[in-house]
Amino acid sequence: MSIRALRTLVAVHRHGSFRAASEAEHLTPSAVSHQMRNLEVALGLELFDRSSKSPKLTHTGLTFVGEAAAVVAAYDGLAERVKSNNELSGEITLGAVPTTLTGLVPTALATLKSVHPDILVRIVPGLTNQLLLQLDRAQIQAAIISRPDILPNTLEFSEIVSEKLVLLVSENTPDLSSRELLCASPFIRFTRDAVVGRQIETWLQRKGIEVKDAMELESLEAISSMVAAELGVSIIPDSRLAAYDHLRLKRIPLEHNGPERIVGLATMTASPHTKMIDAVTTALVEAADSQRVYL
Repeated sequence: MSIRALRTLVAVHRHGSFRAASEAEHLTPSAVSHQMRNLEVALGLELFDRSSKSPKLTHTGLTFVGEAAAVVAAYDGLAERVKSNNELSGEITLGAVPTTLTGLVPTALATLKSVHPDILVRIVPGLTNQLLLQLDRAQIQAAIISRPDILPNTLEFSEIVSEKLVLLVSENTPDLSSRELLCASPFIRFTRDAVVGRQIETWLQRKGIEVKDAMELESLEAISSMVAAELGVSIIPDSRLAAYDHLRLKRIPLEHNGPERIVGLATMTASPHTKMIDAVTTALVEAADSQRVYL
């Protein structure tokens, strides 16, 4: 029984089939099948039900894969566990929602580099749901996301910052209430594929506000530029995590305690990269606390 075979078994469970696991692990489907047969023989256990076209884990297999995942995580974390906090080194792939890429992430990575110069962080941009899927498939080790309503129990979430949502308007916009401006002006949406976009839509519906959709974007920078050009108004996070102070904009509080978005770091429970993830989390929190940049 090898770590390679256990890792492949975990990949089969995560991805749902031999073929998907083969792509994730850069193997052929036949190699995956061969490894799983050998593993069953070595253990003397029936891990898969092969009565259907696509083999499925048996009850025994499901029980065993949980133990296998723990063994693989322990193996992957061996080197990290014997190093002191000041000797952290290695590579970690970090997902990040686009709204954090021009403020929070650069500031945090600069801090991390000064404290732990031997940690290499690779950034993968994406929306929250995409990043959660990549976490589940072990394609990334951690992700800066907007907290969704429901988080899988296989994840841990560390809050970094909470942000009120505000109405964003151009500097020349008349002094009217947020409701009046939303009803009268073209509306530039934060994409509803994002958690914050769905929060905004839910709030609008709950308040009975009908907007005049003009466009739907996923970049805070693009939305801010459109609003500054007087092409419409928008609702966005009142963010310390992105800097657009060069634009002539005004922020107006939403009426009746508008919603908040919570930005945090999501990781798999029992991650083998705990020390590096803790170092990243510390750098992110410090960056959020120190950044006092407003639109």
